[in-house]
Formats: sequence, structure tokens, C-alpha cells
Amino acid sequence: MNISKIDLNLLIYLDVLLREQNVTRAAQQLGITQPAMSNGLKRLRELLNDPVLVRTSDGMSPTEKARKLQPTVRRILLDLEEALQPTDPFEAAKSNRVFRIMASDYAASTLLPKLLSRLQELAPNVSLDVMTPSDVTFHDVEEGKIDMAINRFDDLPLSFHQKVVWSDSFVCLTHKDNPFVGNWDLDAYCKTQHIWVSKTGFGVGLGMDPTDIQKLGWVDEKLEELGRKREIRVFTRNYHVAIQLALAKQLMVTVPRRATLNYLHEPDIVLLDPPMDLPEIQLDMIWSPLLHHDASHIWLRRLINEVAAS
Repeated sequence: MNISKIDLNLLIYLDVLLREQNVTRAAQQLGITQPAMSNGLKRLRELLNDPVLVRTSDGMSPTEKARKLQPTVRRILLDLEEALQPTDPFEAAKSNRVFRIMASDYAASTLLPKLLSRLQELAPNVSLDVMTPSDVTFHDVEEGKIDMAINRFDDLPLSFHQKVVWSDSFVCLTHKDNPFVGNWDLDAYCKTQHIWVSKTGFGVGLGMDPTDIQKLGWVDEKLEELGRKREIRVFTRNYHVAIQLALAKQLMVTVPRRATLNYLHEPDIVLLDPPMDLPEIQLDMIWSPLLHHDASHIWLRRLINEVAAS
């Protein structure tokens, strides 16, 4: 095959088709008509002498040859887009740029207020578009549609760049009249009623099963190691909803310590160290390789690091 005769658009079509595995959705992603995408698939089949996508009981599935090509094509396109990024310096004070950031409620309430304050000083016309984990996907980040995601993540695609924003320890928060406060130990922790709170990664979560210890997370896995179990009365994905609910006298929530800082003025709140060893929570910042060398993005990453360090 003479590589000089390959239309670069065909590589773009192939990349999107293999990710979407649907001609209509691939066309929508690229902003072209469905017949144009179908024609692109036809040309790809002729070029590769391979069906590329075949219809199965699960819909359209890539052929073995297409699956082998996918990471190579993705890498070629990412390298090309990165190389073509503008190299002009970023003038923050004059910029009207909108940065789109996915942030968990924990990150949004602890990091972003300080970040916004610094932006008002250094770049008064720059705006933030803050999204929740349910608003975006890894694909959105990979494509550079989202400037960065700030959250804690269990698993990440290898293509992403990432940096630890900070590490945080856990603390137990409850009402001062909780009857177990005066005799605080592991027995008291297990006897009180708990609010479970967690949201990791992207996408809309499914309902929780109180018996699925692994999905419940670190706290309940640690309790299981100790042969203990806690009583969970409320499941939520929002740290600040959980903290508000924990003001009820019989409820307790175990949350990252920084998430409680906005509530220390509340006279009825009590913070207690967990009665068992828990790992620290790590807040990460991730972004697409397409944006890694973008001057404005570099500037924002450095500012976030500065704010986090303070």
C-alpha cells in the first residue's frame, strides 16, 4: 500500500467508527451526514480489504484486523493533533477563555473557590464551566472537549496525563449530641447509624447494595477485615448533602477532612478521628494529551498546583 495515497480523513473516520461502533453516532461525532459516513466506511473497507465493522447480535463489532489497528490509529491522530497545537504565549490578563472542568463536589467546594479567587486577580475575564462526573465521559476528556477532570479515580486510560493535586485523610463528622460521641471507639462507630458517600470516576452510578462490600469502598472493606460491619441508613453521592444529613443526632458520615472545612463554624458539629486505620484519599487532575502543550492549559495547570499547595 502506498501511504501517500491514503486520505487522512479515512483515519479519522476509522478512529471514530471503532470507538462508536455505530455509523450514525460516528457521523454525529464528526458533524457529517450518515450517508457520508457510510461512504467513508465503504472506502475504508476497500483500502484495508477488510469489513472493519460487522453486524452481530450485539450490534456492530470491529473485526480482528480493525481491533489491532485501533491503538495505532488513535496514537497517530493524537500525535498529529498535539504537534499542530498553537505555540503562541498565553496572556492571562487579556484572555476571554472558558476553561471546562469536571470536578466532584468535594473538589469543587475545596479547590475551586481558591482557584476562582486567583483567576479574578490574574485573569479577570477568564471563565470556568464546572461540570459534575455524571456530565462527561473519559471520551470527552480524551477528545479535549473537557479541559481537565479533578476527582479521585480508580482506573484511567493510559493515554491521559495526570497529576496528584493533594492527599487528604478521613474524619468522622456527627452532631455533638450523638450518644456515641462520649465513648468513642470501634464499637461506638459500628453501633451508630451511618451515611455512605462516594463518587468516583465518570458516568451515572447505579443503586448501591449494602451487602456488596467491595463496591461500598475502603471504610467497609476495612471493617470487614476487622470482622465488623456498620449500619448504613443513607446512600448519597454528594459530600455536602451527607454532611448536612449528619447534623441529625443519630447519624455519622466519614468524609475527607478538607470537605469539612466549610462547616467548622457550625456549633453542633463534632469531628472525630476514625477508630481504625484508613488510607488517604488522593485528588487527581487528568487531561488529554491533545491539550498537554497548549499554553493556556499549561498556565491553568500551574495555577491549580499553586492553589493546591497553598
